Amino acid sequence: MKARIGLTTNEIKMLNESTFYGKEKKSLAYVIAVMNMILHGIEAPNIIRTNTLAENLADIQEKDRYDVILANPPFGGKERAEVQQNFPIRTGETAFLFLQHFIRSLKAGGRAGIVIKNTFLSNTDNAAVSLRKLLLESCTLHTVLDCPGGTFQGAGVKTVVLFFEKGAPTRRIWFYQLDPGRNLGKTNPLNDDDMAEFVAFQKTFADSPKSWIIDTATIDPATSDLTLRNPNGGNEVLHRSVAELLDEIAALDVESDEVLNGIRALL
Repeated sequence: MKARIGLTTNEIKMLNESTFYGKEKKSLAYVIAVMNMILHGIEAPNIIRTNTLAENLADIQEKDRYDVILANPPFGGKERAEVQQNFPIRTGETAFLFLQHFIRSLKAGGRAGIVIKNTFLSNTDNAAVSLRKLLLESCTLHTVLDCPGGTFQGAGVKTVVLFFEKGAPTRRIWFYQLDPGRNLGKTNPLNDDDMAEFVAFQKTFADSPKSWIIDTATIDPATSDLTLRNPNGGNEVLHRSVAELLDEIAALDVESDEVLNGIRALL
């Protein structure tokens, strides 16, 4: 490792002992994480097997905080009521609990990149609204990357990546809609070339047909709605309510019945 990347003995010691930390609940993922670290030259990985959400946020002290957090937490799952008691914003949605944990676990000035389902930006339930307010008020959410379907295998839903820094409230948010121009899948994953424009534009928060900036002063303070609305020619990503979806299904059922009745009349 030293010969390959030119690090000093002290730098290698720092990488091995006090740079990378991780937590994993499931045994297989834990073993894979440890093996991955070892194969990349980290001889004694600081990976522990534990349920992160079982930790009470009130117990997290300054010594427990980190400079950078990168995570793709599970979403769509549900946590027990006793686990929810560890969080000020109580919800069964695991991704929302993890996001609270990440915000609490960052040092002042700490940075994070978190994958979360895109409906987080617009959900109207109390937990989602409260969590968006917490994020905007306690952190600078400077970038939202809208990922195309198929970016994360097995997710089942579209996702966004939230990039934020803890310590100051959000004033402006830069949005970017990633479009690789092809369908993504297991045999056709996202690659570095697909991300090149995003990386280049994000440095200056450039305006383009795929990117735009919103001022938080224009956001409804009651809902902190961050729905993706591209003012530069892109299509607005609409997240309809369950009631609207059920109404549409009912209307389609009525239309289907009318068509079937018409066919029967011809027989």
